[in-house]
Amino acid sequence: MSLPQARPLRSAATGALSGTLRVPGDKSISHRSLMFGAVAVGETVIHGLLEGEDVLNTAAAMRALGAQAERGADGVWRVRGAGLGGLAEPAGVLDMGNSGTAARLLIGLVASHPITTFFTGDASLVKRPMMRVITPLERMGASFVSRAGGRLPLAVVGTDQTVPFTYRLPVASAQVKSAVLLCGLNTAGVTTVIESEPTRDHTELMLRHFGATVTTERLEDGALAVSVTGQPELTGREIFVPADPSSAAFPLVAALLRPGSEVLLRDVGMNPRRTGLYDTLLEMGADIGFENRRNLAGEPVADLRVRGGELKGVVVPPDRAPSMIDEYPILAVAASFAQGTTVMLGLKELRVKESDRLAMVAEGLTRCGVRVEVGADDSLTVYGTGRPPQGGATVATAMDHRIAMSFLVMGMGTAEPVQVDDGAFIDTSFPGFTTVMNGLGARIGAA
Repeated sequence: MSLPQARPLRSAATGALSGTLRVPGDKSISHRSLMFGAVAVGETVIHGLLEGEDVLNTAAAMRALGAQAERGADGVWRVRGAGLGGLAEPAGVLDMGNSGTAARLLIGLVASHPITTFFTGDASLVKRPMMRVITPLERMGASFVSRAGGRLPLAVVGTDQTVPFTYRLPVASAQVKSAVLLCGLNTAGVTTVIESEPTRDHTELMLRHFGATVTTERLEDGALAVSVTGQPELTGREIFVPADPSSAAFPLVAALLRPGSEVLLRDVGMNPRRTGLYDTLLEMGADIGFENRRNLAGEPVADLRVRGGELKGVVVPPDRAPSMIDEYPILAVAASFAQGTTVMLGLKELRVKESDRLAMVAEGLTRCGVRVEVGADDSLTVYGTGRPPQGGATVATAMDHRIAMSFLVMGMGTAEPVQVDDGAFIDTSFPGFTTVMNGLGARIGAA
């Protein structure tokens, strides 16, 4: 695929932020709603789908596999599925853009179909490890041809003779868990994934919503065994996509860092396995109120009222990482404004995200005058002084949307403006980010 033209952006200090907004729909739930609707019988109606580039690539992939997926004039998406086991062999290569979630889940879904499917992605995605899904899916019966290390581009040679088995995750990963469960969905028998640490459970919740039998059992060693009974008939459903908590993190932290701010974020997903950032910020002394708690199609949501104030350094335990793995870059920015030292433990998975986020965050903070240390145990220590960092740097983003947004938020409070070398990839998860933030009072513009 051709890369979007680089778009350097610059963020300057601002006063108090104020306003009410709803950030775009949850990316994880958006991907799954399209995929599960594509293998269901009948029509799935999706309200609030994230229309970022990553999710639009997933919609295109489902059309290439034989489902119908279209946006109506009312902004509502409708998917007419091919039925479980009914996916067709695509005529071309499926380009998953920047999304590891879409690639890994879809690889699992097509592995139990007797078709050959080719996958590729952008310059960032083709560097990300896929052996973590290839290994269990090969044991279920699928075959793969890939570059060294199991990286994209790759071909999945699927089969309708996959066999169920029990797989213990070597690393905490909702993507790997979901890939195995989705292969098991079209496999006779019961497929089980054992996870030592709870990861995002959007797949389990949504599969139940579509009519699958998914169970979760606590084992004697404390691990969770998640099982799916194969070959159910999935029925199209109505889905309401909550506002993405990972996207909400950026205006939330921006408001916390600017004295006098008050921002209301509506309909934010409050899945307990996604709220690690909120828990951490509350420990740091953040003023966050949770209002109007309710459920939307099986997912808990709330409105978040955020007020600016002082933060203090804390120790973030490693077992919190699965519930906030995408939020560490913006947490590190918050920590750089806090009084005292913040230690974030267990960040190994940050090294295999859209970029090596651990290294990128440390480098960017250092450039902005913040003292940081990266430990041999993949920890990150940020030494906050309680004063705004200096800023005044250009930060490399390595095509990573969350790195770009994090440092643009940082520039809203630093002594000197912060520039990112490329903000083009922000649209993969948060289309309209600059407009939304400027509507609250930010000063983000072309560099």
